[in-house]
Amino acid sequence: MRLENKVAIVTGAANGIGLAISKRYLAEGVRLVMADIDADKGRAEADGLSSEGEVIFVQCDVGDKASVDRLVASTVDYYGRVDITVANAGILRTGAFLEVSEEDFDAVIRTNLKGVFLTGQASARQMVEQDPQGGIIINMSSVNQVLAIPQITPYVVAKGGVGQLTKVMAISLVEQNIRVNGIGPGTVATEMFHNNIATDEKALAAVMSRTPMKRPAEPSEIASIAVFLASDDSSYITGQTIYADGGRLPLAYTC
Repeated sequence: MRLENKVAIVTGAANGIGLAISKRYLAEGVRLVMADIDADKGRAEADGLSSEGEVIFVQCDVGDKASVDRLVASTVDYYGRVDITVANAGILRTGAFLEVSEEDFDAVIRTNLKGVFLTGQASARQMVEQDPQGGIIINMSSVNQVLAIPQITPYVVAKGGVGQLTKVMAISLVEQNIRVNGIGPGTVATEMFHNNIATDEKALAAVMSRTPMKRPAEPSEIASIAVFLASDDSSYITGQTIYADGGRLPLAYTC
């Protein structure tokens, strides 16, 4: 087990990629804190995984500093330290650019960008305080860090910010032995995909047309990258975003 006895926080852990990372981390020996704004779903998933390893659930609104600080404090109260943090929580609002409301824009930026900043800062402060061994911070980004889909303007803007935030954090924290990297998935077969894209033949064809591998990623495939980035196998990598996109970024045009 590559992460045995490491203490990890995963935000947005009640569903999708966050839940998949939680499962893989437990399989790798992590002592886990699952965090999510959805307390009922989060507690249910944590309870269901309790037979797989040591896990607790903490409700957290990542866009609220006091809530994030409580998450880190609760982790330290229970486990004594924080070694790994995965800032995965995110939301989506759709609509044409001219129709995007200020409220929707602010909501996405608050969770998807400010939430990554608050989670990373609070975790890094704890990592610096506890000892010189440092730690690992992983920010969940997207191919939309560099690509643009006009129907999800706030999401694209937030993920672009996450890319730069990852670089700034990595450079700022390198002397404290804290490595910071990002993961940039393409289309992933989460609940959102199955409920919205997979059931719409036109939408599915559009997504697959720009994915050379002609399939979405499984959440477990993204979780494998989160294990790699949290382990010593990636010991000389910081400030990078690993894109798991089925070949989307290199694609110049569709036939």
